[in-house]
Amino acid sequence: MSEDPTRESESPGKRSERPLEDELLTRPVSPELDEILGQRFPVLDDGFVRVVDYMGADESIVQAARVSYGRGTKKVHEDRGLIRYLLRHRHTTPLEMCEIKFHVRVPMDCWRQWIRHRTANVNEYSTRYSEAIDASQRTTPDAWRVQSTGNRQGSAGTLPEDVGQTLSDEEARFQDDARRIYESRLEAGVAREQARKDLPLSTYTEAYWKVDLHNLLHFLALRMDSHAQEEIRAYATVIGEEIVRRWCPLVWEAFIDYRMESLGLTRLDISILEALHGAGPDAARVRADELGWLEVGTSGRFKRNRERAECEAKLERLGLPIPWAE
Repeated sequence: MSEDPTRESESPGKRSERPLEDELLTRPVSPELDEILGQRFPVLDDGFVRVVDYMGADESIVQAARVSYGRGTKKVHEDRGLIRYLLRHRHTTPLEMCEIKFHVRVPMDCWRQWIRHRTANVNEYSTRYSEAIDASQRTTPDAWRVQSTGNRQGSAGTLPEDVGQTLSDEEARFQDDARRIYESRLEAGVAREQARKDLPLSTYTEAYWKVDLHNLLHFLALRMDSHAQEEIRAYATVIGEEIVRRWCPLVWEAFIDYRMESLGLTRLDISILEALHGAGPDAARVRADELGWLEVGTSGRFKRNRERAECEAKLERLGLPIPWAE
């Protein structure tokens, strides 16, 4: 049986010398995060992220995993090893001991994606009680993205800048008109809850967002991914690289190693690799055909297949040939 690194041999009296209650006498802190509390990190053209408060740090995760032992009983390198073990084997509950509260300003269309992550506590700026924030995200002429032909919800490349300039000018006029109409309704006495209904989704909103570290890492893994929409990816990158990296550096290091920069293999991927390593490219191609990955369309080329495309990306990452390359 493999040894569980969260356990160690007990010596008589050790627990009585450092009772669990001693853990409450010192609040784990993150000096690097303390230095940036309240600091606004700009995102997009008028958005930001800042830390309002937090609870716990790397040390809190270690305490939770080794709940039988008091503070200072392990060395830093052993704490690092434990944290890496937890993330490597997906032991998530110790990560829930850490929480953080953000104040964010984000465009409403981006916020729609953000709020889909239901594992947080949220309190958003209300345009029923207050006037809508007088700011909308604007797109520069070189940043209008083209719809991807291979991904219905993604983009690929940008439009020519001269076309983008026309779109940016139209966007500015539309946003200005929407704001003018909204303010004229308020001046006419229309209720705020109704006056707001024609504001564009580019209008900024603000919110407090409190989340534990386990769920925050899940959010970052999805929203820092290259397939995430560029706008929310910008927020996730700032949260991860500017804030979580300072808050829990040992967790951040393990998260990058085992989640963001790792390579997961499915059972089907493994069967392709086994065929490629064992009998060679022809056998791997036969296996891919058996999996239904090599169906030919009317164009004479392989039909689009996401599993095949994902396997191809993994083979390229490993520096291996694609056996069925056309």
